[in-house]
Amino acid sequence: MIKIRPIKFFNQMLSVRIQFIAWIAVLCFFAAPSANASAKFSLSCSPKNDLFLAMKEAGMKPHRYETPEQAISAAKDGSTVLLLAEEYPTNTLQLSEKIYQAAAKKNLNLYVEFPSFVPGVEFSAAQKMGWERYVVNGNHFGADLPSMRILMANESYVLPSNVTNSMISAARVAGYDTAVYGMPTNALPVLFKRDDGKTFVATTRLSSFVTGRYAPTADWAIVWNSILHQLSEEKLPPLKVRNRVHTMYGRNEKLPRNHERKAFREAVDWIFDSNLLVPEGGFSATNTESGDGRFGIEEGYSSRIKVDGNQPKEPAIRADCAAESAMVVGLDWQLNRNKRSFQTASNLMDFIYFTSEMCKGGRGDPTHPAFGLISWGTSSPAWMIANYGDDNARVMMATMLVGASLKTDRWDEPLLRALYANLRTTGPLGFRNDRVDMPGLEELGWRYFQDNERISYSAHFEAYNWACFLWAYQHTGKREFLDKTKIGIRMMMEAYPDKWRWNDNMERAKMLLPLAWLVQIEDTPQHRGWLKTVADGLISIQDDNGAIPEQFRGTEGSHYSIPKSNEAYGTGETPLLQQNGDPVTDQLYTSGKALLGFHEAFAATGDQRYKIAADKLTEYLCRIQIRSKDIPYLNGTWFRAFDLERWEPWASSGDAGWGAWSLEAGWGQSWTAVILGFRQKNISFWDLTSDTEISEKWDSVQNDMAKNKGGPWKKE
Repeated sequence: MIKIRPIKFFNQMLSVRIQFIAWIAVLCFFAAPSANASAKFSLSCSPKNDLFLAMKEAGMKPHRYETPEQAISAAKDGSTVLLLAEEYPTNTLQLSEKIYQAAAKKNLNLYVEFPSFVPGVEFSAAQKMGWERYVVNGNHFGADLPSMRILMANESYVLPSNVTNSMISAARVAGYDTAVYGMPTNALPVLFKRDDGKTFVATTRLSSFVTGRYAPTADWAIVWNSILHQLSEEKLPPLKVRNRVHTMYGRNEKLPRNHERKAFREAVDWIFDSNLLVPEGGFSATNTESGDGRFGIEEGYSSRIKVDGNQPKEPAIRADCAAESAMVVGLDWQLNRNKRSFQTASNLMDFIYFTSEMCKGGRGDPTHPAFGLISWGTSSPAWMIANYGDDNARVMMATMLVGASLKTDRWDEPLLRALYANLRTTGPLGFRNDRVDMPGLEELGWRYFQDNERISYSAHFEAYNWACFLWAYQHTGKREFLDKTKIGIRMMMEAYPDKWRWNDNMERAKMLLPLAWLVQIEDTPQHRGWLKTVADGLISIQDDNGAIPEQFRGTEGSHYSIPKSNEAYGTGETPLLQQNGDPVTDQLYTSGKALLGFHEAFAATGDQRYKIAADKLTEYLCRIQIRSKDIPYLNGTWFRAFDLERWEPWASSGDAGWGAWSLEAGWGQSWTAVILGFRQKNISFWDLTSDTEISEKWDSVQNDMAKNKGGPWKKE
């Protein structure tokens, strides 16, 4: 028989009860939200409104209604009502005096956006913003979003008003993330308070911050968390903002073993999925299917993001974009035997040299001084007159790669003509005008440029032509290609860095390639030293994650410069930073070219420092490659700008043509993709193209080139 002692039994039961109560308390602690989720919010909006969905996901339990009247009628006294503009930008949110009276009667806190009416406020017709960005005006959002902080709402329409004090204003301002020259006097109020803070008014639509891809993402979360907190006067769980476009991998995410192969595959697929390959007859409302390269490829996508989050095309047809796209899909054929890639690469090269007007007219006439050159593009007469040396060089380099990848000499003759045409418009010191246009050639003849002892310390415009000339010397043995190049490179390195036109990372990145190939031809201590000098300038600032942050010190009077005033923002070509130290990388101009340079430098020297730099930069570029299921024509490419601290695209987006969110079908992203392919094959550009027999075309090309003696040209 078991004996139970009453006191001991009572103590045991008490202990069990205490433990049970303690466990209940622990469970309640972990189950309870970290902030008060009981705040009452009523929204007039569609069920797909970004703010409504974000509030639901955060656990705020907002109530949704179809009309402002319904939302206010159903709202509990003293709660918060948000009236959102679902017909923006076509129509303002239609509100009346009665709406505000009803809200006041129930002591409601209000947020209204893009309204037709606010008591005591006069509105004018909505204005579409151009180069204006949003600027925080005062300390309304705490230390994380201080006064003069810049925000982007992309394509926005603002109702001008007679309000004088605002929390956020729309203004044309220069700066990276801060309006460095202050707020202009013509700034337009975007967000302001009325009724002693009980009513917030937005003169545009702020609630579409996800759909419209407002940036920076974290800053817009701060804006909305602050608005909701100030209206409700309660602690709230933070909004969770979903990005429609984000990076392929996180900053510290473990990469899969095949991440480089996957990144190359995504870059190839982007060319086919970009909706830029022109179909027969061109794109139209009824013809939206992509072409096969026979009619070229459009330039890319504009940096200007529209209300619905889409980006408009840049429809120009450029030679460099077509050729550089061809080399990516051509390399895909080499690696993966993708027949579509083979045909598209071949079609694009035929388009440049045989089908389009880019190598016809004077450029296709042996008696003309422009014979052999390649036009900038075919979009307009302004494009057709221009012969940029750098653009010609990248077309020629791409042609070398496509021929090697497809194992064909089909474009050897026009390639050799282009090499010689660029050489004979280069001066005796190895420098060429940034562009040698058709009118100047016809008036002066090519010999004028050949004899002109011009000096231009711009690696951006000179370096890749030098690389092409070194390649041409290697495969033809024609001494003039080497001699001019060596003089130009020597003078450029003697001028380094102080006399370089921009003295920035873009120019250092591009200079790596000719220096590496000069070592391939003449491996001397001096040539290796020049390569090391330029490479060290980049490696010394390379971030731990592999990125190469932008640095800039431009010369006065250059067309490529940092805005010196608010009014100068958006008026020309400009770097992505406002000052050195802004944490931004440039994938249009710098990253891909640096990757190419490091790759070829290692191939030329075997120096492990160059391989390590290339490995790190490759990992960074694989991480920041674009991933987007919502907007598939963005997936697999790289925006021009990327902010290392925010880990998203962001910059001073004042470049008149190629802003922070721009995409080019060519340029840096194509060279990034090509190096990813080279790394799979463990081969260099120099070696892949080494089997060319282009020298067999020399006599034929030379005979044609000799038909113009170099003087002024008169049409017979």
